Amino acid sequence: MIDKGDLSNLDHSVLAGEALVSALNRRFRTSVEDATVDAHTFSILKPANSDDLIREEDFVKDERLPYWADVWPSSLILAGKLLRLKGRGKTALELGCGVGLSTLAATTAGYDVLSTDYYEDALDVTRANVFRNLGKLARTRLVDWRHLPNDLGQFDLVFASDVLYEKEYAELLPEILDRLLVPSGAALIADPGRVAAPVFVEACVVQGLVVRQRETRPFEAGEIKQKIDLYEIGHR
Repeated sequence: MIDKGDLSNLDHSVLAGEALVSALNRRFRTSVEDATVDAHTFSILKPANSDDLIREEDFVKDERLPYWADVWPSSLILAGKLLRLKGRGKTALELGCGVGLSTLAATTAGYDVLSTDYYEDALDVTRANVFRNLGKLARTRLVDWRHLPNDLGQFDLVFASDVLYEKEYAELLPEILDRLLVPSGAALIADPGRVAAPVFVEACVVQGLVVRQRETRPFEAGEIKQKIDLYEIGHR
């Protein structure tokens, strides 16, 4: 039997989710893209054109560009890996959730996920997509890697896709993983061969982390052909 409190919470979540989707459709020129990962097809609401989101003040501030607003090959490969995991009873954190595809996969696999990003808009889109596909509201938090909050806690799994495009982040990421992973935890980082990837691997060694596994998976979609490296990182 579902008690009245549970029904009230469910109604609140539905209303909040529907209101969020409506607000995003007013805020952006949106489109819906199906993302098929193995046997799952997720419906991704996203800005129709990421160029619409470019703001001069953001770029002047810290060269910020809206990379978050697209479904990238690395996120599709990472999502496939996440769907094959058993996350029930475990916690996870995504660094750079973008439009929420990998968060959707991890949540579907049973993880209790905290989705983080540098953009408020990305958090709203991720929350909307989790609601649209799974009928629940995602937990989200605005996080700047350069000023990592002290109260994030630790997680069984930390995951990210296509975040090694700058040396600064490649050097910083191992420190973040060391802080956020429980001693027996693992990180999954998907990368399409960005120039800073070797810097990241070297920085992991310096930080005392181990690359437990690196597998390379092909990605093809129309004219796009990439090889995605999937790194599994853990403590020694």
